[in-house]
Amino acid sequence: METLLLISVFVIATCGLVYELIAGTMASYLLGDSVTQFSTVIGSYLFAMGIGAWLSKHISRNLVAVFIQVELLIGLFGGASAILLFAAFEHVASFRLLLYTVVTIIGVLVGLEIPLLMRILKDRFEFKDLVSRIFTFDYVGALVASLLFPLILVPRLGLVQSALLFGILNILVALLTLHLFSREIPWVRLMRGTAFGLLIAMTLAFAYSERLVSFSESSVYPDPILYARSSPYQRIVLTKSEHDLRLYLNGNLQFSSRDEYRYHEGLVHPGLAAVHNPRDVLVLGGGDGLALREILKYPSVQTITLVDLDAEMTRLFSTQPVLTQLNGGSLSSPKVKIISQDAFIWLRNNRRHFDFIAADFPDPSNYSIGKLYTTSFFRLVHDALAPDGVFVVQCTSPLIARKSFWCINRTLQEERFFTAPYHVYVPSFGEWGFIIGTTHPYMQPEQFPSGLRFMSLDTAQNIFHFPDDMKMVETEVNRLTNQALVRYFESEWGGYAH
Repeated sequence: METLLLISVFVIATCGLVYELIAGTMASYLLGDSVTQFSTVIGSYLFAMGIGAWLSKHISRNLVAVFIQVELLIGLFGGASAILLFAAFEHVASFRLLLYTVVTIIGVLVGLEIPLLMRILKDRFEFKDLVSRIFTFDYVGALVASLLFPLILVPRLGLVQSALLFGILNILVALLTLHLFSREIPWVRLMRGTAFGLLIAMTLAFAYSERLVSFSESSVYPDPILYARSSPYQRIVLTKSEHDLRLYLNGNLQFSSRDEYRYHEGLVHPGLAAVHNPRDVLVLGGGDGLALREILKYPSVQTITLVDLDAEMTRLFSTQPVLTQLNGGSLSSPKVKIISQDAFIWLRNNRRHFDFIAADFPDPSNYSIGKLYTTSFFRLVHDALAPDGVFVVQCTSPLIARKSFWCINRTLQEERFFTAPYHVYVPSFGEWGFIIGTTHPYMQPEQFPSGLRFMSLDTAQNIFHFPDDMKMVETEVNRLTNQALVRYFESEWGGYAH
């Protein structure tokens, strides 16, 4: 019996940390700024555990029965936490209030577990042995959870199924305890029936979790969902109406097929057309293959290296017919080599030089993305450019996020780039900004490839001119040590959204 209960300590410790990681990851996915979200969620969770530990001293009778009830409640709230938060995100007035309420409830319940279990086992072990064994199993369980979460749970199951799986484990701990102490527990049949009812409900929810998520998402997106899946890095959702295909990452629109050509022609051609006889090209991000489609319009290009963190994106956009039709099958071109790796890490190990480099990253909404717009990153890009090479980076909206845009410009100049900022109107996003960086003063191209729908010599004459409400403002340089860009971005887009 004692061994089984100690194994239970290992299980509940693993479950407790997994719920904490799920809440932090959900907050990061939905609210951005992973450092802030993880810090506040973990702090709130630990504080709530302290409250639970304090409350445990007021429980003096029926310790085993209370422990079983706590396990059932953790299984219910912890198991349902991810789907509850995900479904409620677009429908509650204050999502943060709901988030921290859920975190607090689970934290208080988890804080009750170990003190109750120690009191249940106190007559079966000497105190020093009890403490050492309980905390050994507790800490080992935490280690296992921290390894399982990024390596297996998120890539294989996703957040919703992971939460449900560990909710099932908490219920199984309750059933095991019921079995071991059945003679000491009042209302044992009622508790056993409740436990089996929750176990069946959680198992069914686990089996049909994708349908539950799809159902909740269907009310969020304006068009029918064509594809939805969680990768280790983001939630990928494709919607399709009669005349429009849209990609959303973590709920944020990435492109609309009606006007994405304006964005991608604007990203690629003002820079690439200015390179004489480009041969070797590097694309950072851009796993949808749409920037590649534009680059492949240059016959002189011989190799294109695509470095994108999320292998699920490149797999999706290289295999689904409706998507390969949109990107022209660019990801399957023999000229293209796909590398699934963090662009920062890849560039640090790179020794090649490229005639053209395009960075098509998401907006700098958190520190993990913000590092890709720092002096440290741009220094690596500068080193990877050929002597007459051209670099271009998407830089959010210079109208809505004016300081963010010009912060990127100043940061590039800090790393010895000559810069040429410009903007393009994309109906789905409004005014959108890009910056060209070169090792010599930029000269506008004399011609563009044929067959473009938007970019032309006439268009290019206007995109480098900024009206008064988008003109340069003074900003800090974005460094790894200050991440000023993320602060600008959150302030400007947060104010715009509200």
